[in-house]
This record gives sequence, structure tokens and C-alpha cells, in this order.
Amino acid sequence: MYQKMFDTVGQAGQILLAARHIEDSVQVKTLTCDLVTEYDKKVQDFLCRELLAAYPDAGIYAEEEDLCDIEGKSRYFIIDPIDGTANFVRGLHHSCISVGLYAEGRMEAAVVYNPYAEEFFTAVHGQGAYLNGKRLQMSQVDTANSLVLFGSAIYYRQTVPATLRFVEELLPRCLDFRRGGSAALDLCYVAAGKGDLFFECCLRPWDYAAGSLIVTEAGGRVSALDGSPLRFYDRCSVAAGNRTNHAELIALSQNIGKEPDMKGRIL
Repeated sequence: MYQKMFDTVGQAGQILLAARHIEDSVQVKTLTCDLVTEYDKKVQDFLCRELLAAYPDAGIYAEEEDLCDIEGKSRYFIIDPIDGTANFVRGLHHSCISVGLYAEGRMEAAVVYNPYAEEFFTAVHGQGAYLNGKRLQMSQVDTANSLVLFGSAIYYRQTVPATLRFVEELLPRCLDFRRGGSAALDLCYVAAGKGDLFFECCLRPWDYAAGSLIVTEAGGRVSALDGSPLRFYDRCSVAAGNRTNHAELIALSQNIGKEPDMKGRIL
């Protein structure tokens, strides 16, 4: 049912692989760290055109140009054409295309594709999560034995104190930290057991929509940092892990959120 969605994202990956002189097309959106290139727009245009041709009743909620056509739609695609644009611009080759299908109040299908590493993550609600066709299963370690992946929510500078507080509290309690620059890939890596726990204090739906389904279909848990459900229509914080370390992170978050200088910081 969703093979066309998966195939379309695979085809879009060729746009990234064929990109040349990327630095010549860079534009600043809101901050000097918030970048867009002509390839972000090319990928998004391709995805929108092909997905709507295959699923004409669906809406689109996509990053570039704040494209939001979801009113009155029972299902819609949540699209990040290039998650990790700063990595893409610098040739770090740790970027991906992320597409999730939200239907009837839940994530229904998801695909995250890093063409540089040939990592093709997919999930359908109730049918498991896969990396290149191999079923994924979350690690089951506690926080003390977790490799923690995180994002710095750099577009939302008001979250910096909370992010640093989490790092300060978690670092002595875990194995180590990694900061990759793509929330969608971080979530997929948690699902695949390449990492064990993920958090970020503020993300937009296109950053976490697809990845969140891949985590849950791999047996994990995903929520906002206060334990509430993710919002697939607005920004929020994200916490992802297994039954044990996710619960430990939520408990830690509740303690951090009570501190006077943290109030209102975690979105």
C-alpha cells in the first residue's frame, strides 16, 4: 500500500547524490545556522509532486516555505526534504530525507533515507520497522549503559540552558554522548540499536514524524520530554528510548523542569 511512498523517497535520494556546488546555492532562513539550498527545494518539489500523484487525497505539511495544506485532510505527508542541511552543505554526508504519513490521528507509515550510507529505514503501523529490509529491535539497556544521541535545538536559542542542563545531568549517568546533526537519523539509530536514548528540547514535526514511528515499531517509546504525546502539528520536545531509559529520562526531565531558570524552556 505504501510501496510507492517508499520508492519515491528512494528516487529523491538521487537528487542528493547528484548535488554539485552546493555552497553556491545556500541561503539563510531565520538564523545563520538555519540554512536552505536549492536542493532542499528540489527534493521537496519532487516529493510533493510524486506523492500527490500517487495519493491524491492526501495533504502536505513540509519544511520549506512552511508548506501546510492539511485542513480538511484525513491524512497528510509530513516532509523534511533534507534533514541535516548544515551537514549537507559541508559535505559531511550525514543527512537524510524524512517522510511520514499521518492518518486518523496517528503516524501510519514512515521512511527515512540516508543515500550516502545507503540506509533505508521504513515502518508501517503495526508491521514493524526495518533497515534495508531487516527488522529492527530496540536495545533494552538502562540509562547507565546507554549511548545518548541528542540535538542542541540550535534554532531555538531559548532552549540552550535546558539542553546544557540535560547534558550536565546525563553525562555522568550514561556511557557517552553523540551529536550528529539530524534528528530523523538519530531516532532511526535508536530504533536500530546504534544508539540507545535520544532527546532534543525543541523540534518541528518534520524532524521527528517519520523517526517516531520507526522507534515505536522497533519496540521503543517516544514522547515529549514531559511525557506527553508528540504534537504532529506544532513544535515540541522529543524523548525516545526503550521502556527503561525513556522512563528514566522523563523522570529526570521533570526534575529539571522544576528548576526556576528552566520554566518554559522545554517546548
